[in-house]
Amino acid sequence: MNFDPINFHIDAYKKHDQILDAANYLISSFNLVHENFAGFGFREELSPHSMLLTAEGELGKPQKVMIPKNLFDFDLNLVLNMLAHEMLHVRQKAPGNTVADKNEREFQAYYEMLFHKVFPQIPEVSDFHKKFFGNKALEYYKRMGENSDLQQKYADRKKEVEQLINTIA
Repeated sequence: MNFDPINFHIDAYKKHDQILDAANYLISSFNLVHENFAGFGFREELSPHSMLLTAEGELGKPQKVMIPKNLFDFDLNLVLNMLAHEMLHVRQKAPGNTVADKNEREFQAYYEMLFHKVFPQIPEVSDFHKKFFGNKALEYYKRMGENSDLQQKYADRKKEVEQLINTIA
């Protein structure tokens, strides 16, 4: 996909310190918006080399996605995947769709970052990030509890994640 027009808009937003507008532009452009989304807010930056985004709000209530001001200093593919991760959480916490277990929510979100089943329009990330996200998915799978109903529910997806990780050198 040619990201030149997207980057042009993002750069214009950055130039005018309109980071929240840039984030809204991206989720709109990539069809990530959901009715349970309550908007963006800023969170503290971790460092110039890492970022953390969170979807905040009670289960069954609108969710606000908190982003660092330096979000658009990172690779656009990575930013899009991080936004998709949080926008999946917005959906998971919506009334009628609530996924109550945090480990299940996180496993689903990291799986999505690898296979793009919910958001097929989101581009792939580097092999480095695929391996990182795959290992995070497996970590949350493990937290579901040995041989639990949740682990059985996601056993096939776990195998997909392991196969993907094993194909990355």
